[in-house]
Formats: sequence, C-alpha cells, structure tokens
Amino acid sequence: MDMPESPAASRLQQAFARLREDLQRSVVGQPHLIDCLLVALLADGHLLVEGAPGLAKTTAVKALAARIEADFHRVQFTPDLLPADLTGTDVFRPQSGAFEFERGPLFHSIVLADEINRAPAKVQSALLEAMAERQITVGRSTWQLPELFMVMATQNPIEQEGTFALPEAQLDRFVMHVKIGYPDAASELAILRLAREQARRQLHPRPAPAALLSQADVFAARDAALAVHVAPALEEYLAQLVLASRDAGRYGPELKRWIAWGASPRATIALDRCARARAWLAGRDYALPEDVHAIAHEVLRHRILTSYEAEAEGVDSDQAIDRLLDLVPLP
Repeated sequence: MDMPESPAASRLQQAFARLREDLQRSVVGQPHLIDCLLVALLADGHLLVEGAPGLAKTTAVKALAARIEADFHRVQFTPDLLPADLTGTDVFRPQSGAFEFERGPLFHSIVLADEINRAPAKVQSALLEAMAERQITVGRSTWQLPELFMVMATQNPIEQEGTFALPEAQLDRFVMHVKIGYPDAASELAILRLAREQARRQLHPRPAPAALLSQADVFAARDAALAVHVAPALEEYLAQLVLASRDAGRYGPELKRWIAWGASPRATIALDRCARARAWLAGRDYALPEDVHAIAHEVLRHRILTSYEAEAEGVDSDQAIDRLLDLVPLP
C-alpha cells in the first residue's frame, strides 16, 4: 500500500518534493547527485562525491544547506592542513588570563570537505572521529557536535599529485560514494542560461529565500523513513548481497578472483537505511528490490576492495557489484 495520508506525513512529503524541485532548478544536470544528497540526509549519513572540477559538487551542498535550517561551512583541504584547523583549539585570552576553546568549522551542521584526499593522516583521523562518533576531542575535553551533522566530501579523480588515499576505516563511514559525470547537451545550455541569470542577480541582489525545511522537519522525515517497511525476504536479500562480497567463491571463480575484501556490516545497515529513504522519497511506506538496486553501487563501491588480478583485467568495484547483483537471487 502507499504512504498513509496523515496531515503530517503529507506535509513532509510535499516539503521534500518542493526541496528536490528547487534543488534541481539550482543544480542543473545532476539529478542523481541531488537524489543521493536527500537520501544521505534522510539516512543520517555522510556523502563522498567524486567528479571532475566544475560539476556543481560545491554548488549542490551549498544549495541544500541554504534550503534547510542548518549552518554551512566549506573547508578546502590542503597538505598543510592541521587537525586544529577543523576541530578548533584552545586560545589564550589575556583579559581573563585563561584558555578558552575556539570552535572550528566541524561544529557547523553541514560541512563541505573539498578535495578531502589532499589532507594528511592526522587531519583524516580528526575528521574520522567527528564522522563516526559525532564528537571532537581536543586535549582532555570532548565536545559534542550538532544533532544535525552531515559531511559531504569531494574528490577529484583527475589530479592525483599531492593526494593521500583515504583509509578504509574512514571510507566505511561514508554512507554512499557517488560518482558524477558531465551533463548532456540540453543541460549544458540550461547551465549557461542559469549562470547568466545568476550574474544578473549579483548586480541586483535580493533577500535570501526562507528555508524550506526546519531541523524538526528533517528529524521527523528521518523517523518516517525509518518506519518504512522492509519485508523479511528483502532483509535477507540485503544480507546475502553483503555476505556474497565476502565469500565471492560461492558465486564462481570470477568473483573470487576479482574481490580481495568484501563489505563490512555497515554496508548492510547502509543498504537498509538508504533503501528506506529512497522508498519514502518515492511516496511509499514499503521498500522494493528496485530501491536496493538503485543505491547498491553507491553504498558498496567504496567498501569492496578489488584484487590485483581485477586491476590487471581492467575490472573495478562497480563491475564486481554488477556481477553480485546478477548472481545473488532476488527474493
């Protein structure tokens, strides 16, 4: 059956529909990125986005932050970045003769970690604590982050000089890893016209529009997404997909040769949360196998490590996931 039409549920559905439409007008040619942003927001997870420069990665997350009741901060990651540049540090106040903690950019609700793979290991460890534990430790003190806290990190697949590979433990904390490409011809023209219109608006600025969603609305929508029904057979299918990535030999020598390390239990949890969120955004109170298939690559591609043999054959994790989806039987 479809989503029950209580007034609260209907209002939230309409609010998210308006949010999606508004984002699509502001971020042209990247509907998949917008959908993944909304799914990650509902799943209470963090998002890793990989794409060439100029594909509206920063624009998308800024547009989302502007339309919900949340403060936003962008951090440009560089090789000389220090953990204190993210977390904050104790600052001496001569007036009081004492140290006071000055909060860093991670204390904002939505944080854009631009070119995350350019930061060294110490910075990554500070970010890992924030993403995993929703807290920051400086010295002997621990500080809680906002209840609404989401990190969207970007990676540039073209330039690899001066970058650091993200540790697997940190990659596992991203609920999804999204890859985006160039827009089509029609979207390219729409982008051109939108940029022209935005240039005119800068000459004649207008008041910023009011937020479309409050934080209370976001939390209520998360509760509604968690209430989406997942049938026992679909739960079994989620688990079997992840288990197959760890025991690929059960499904033939090809997969066993391709996959070096399978996905962790966080993958099963992420598949469940994201499938529920996608079903809720579609107006259903039940999840379908198509919801799982629609987000399987985004949830699994950074959690499945391919072998040297796979690299030699030109096989990446997406192709391994394709084979998993083909071989693991549907409920």
